[in-house]
Amino acid sequence: MHKKEIRTQKNSIEEKKPLDFILLITVLMLLALGIVMVLSASSPSALSDWGNSFYYVERQAGCAVIGLILMFIISRIDYRKYKMLYKLAYIGSIILSLMVVIPNVGVSVNGATRWIKIGIQFQPSEIAKIGLIIFYAAYLTNHKDELKELWRGFFKPFIYLIPIIGILLLLQNHLSASIIIILVTAVMMILAGTKIKYFLTFGTAGAVGGIGLLVILAQRIDEWAFRLSRITSFLNPWADIRGDSWQIVQSLYAIGSGGLFGVGLGASKQKYSYIPEPHNDFIFAILAEELGFVGCLVVIVLFGIFIWRGILIAIKAPDMFGSLLAGGITALIGLQAIINIAVVTSSIPVTGMALPFFSYGGTSLIILLCSVGILFNISRQGNKL
Repeated sequence: MHKKEIRTQKNSIEEKKPLDFILLITVLMLLALGIVMVLSASSPSALSDWGNSFYYVERQAGCAVIGLILMFIISRIDYRKYKMLYKLAYIGSIILSLMVVIPNVGVSVNGATRWIKIGIQFQPSEIAKIGLIIFYAAYLTNHKDELKELWRGFFKPFIYLIPIIGILLLLQNHLSASIIIILVTAVMMILAGTKIKYFLTFGTAGAVGGIGLLVILAQRIDEWAFRLSRITSFLNPWADIRGDSWQIVQSLYAIGSGGLFGVGLGASKQKYSYIPEPHNDFIFAILAEELGFVGCLVVIVLFGIFIWRGILIAIKAPDMFGSLLAGGITALIGLQAIINIAVVTSSIPVTGMALPFFSYGGTSLIILLCSVGILFNISRQGNKL
């Protein structure tokens, strides 16, 4: 039999390989729960602001359908093709992020310019996240022999983040996106082979230096004083419950009210103007109030299953690029979930991190499901899980 025929048969087998069933069910359950919670959490504000209790959930559900269709299409596209576009993914991420400063394109919401409107309105940082994951998966694969070195294996990869992080912090006022991008990049570098001791040494030094710089800036610039107050308020949220700690205190009231089984779906009191925009970053607090500890546990277990399957896909990937790509996508979704839940429970400072599959945001949900589609394709190409 000719090599070409063997290759054709192999490709045919790969195309017929089913999706990771456990991951698929997990994603669908998270998505369904997310839509239900958007409906419940957003109905009072939707009725007040738009005269339609279903305003937000209709848009979220529509984008979920679009996202699922794209997810299944992308799951059939060979992930190796993205490697050829890794430089374009990096340059495109920078260009999209810069577009927020273009008049009549950049859109400001609640004092932050993080959105662009080109027919549809979306956050370019959401696309930049997956673009950078593709870039670093290819870059680290191409430079795998350098990763044990301090300069070429640790400092040099981080240099590529400077333009993106600078844009996010200075132009978009988007600290949460900066944090998650740095963390995901670090995870991918460790998976690729960069020495952990570099992160422990320079990461600690960088964190201490960053806190010191923030304190200095807070003494001179009001905007940075506000940032510092948000960071420190979680240490004692009850000290200023009508000021910087208002949101987190209301979140804790919601969680405490939920008890073991919750007050019932749709019966939350904190969503009535106590928690600002409860269908966004603090939607987990409404879930805790309405579905209780049991509901929270179900969601946390589902995210745990997602992370577990993502790790298995990364381990079983056919090549280093696929492994890093799967690891980066899993880290992106897993870390966002962990940070969001930690913020809502006042375990860490407020960062403005969305909860994947739950927080309202149509275009971000579509991009999220597209990234899951890439994960599905890697699982199709890999060994049996």
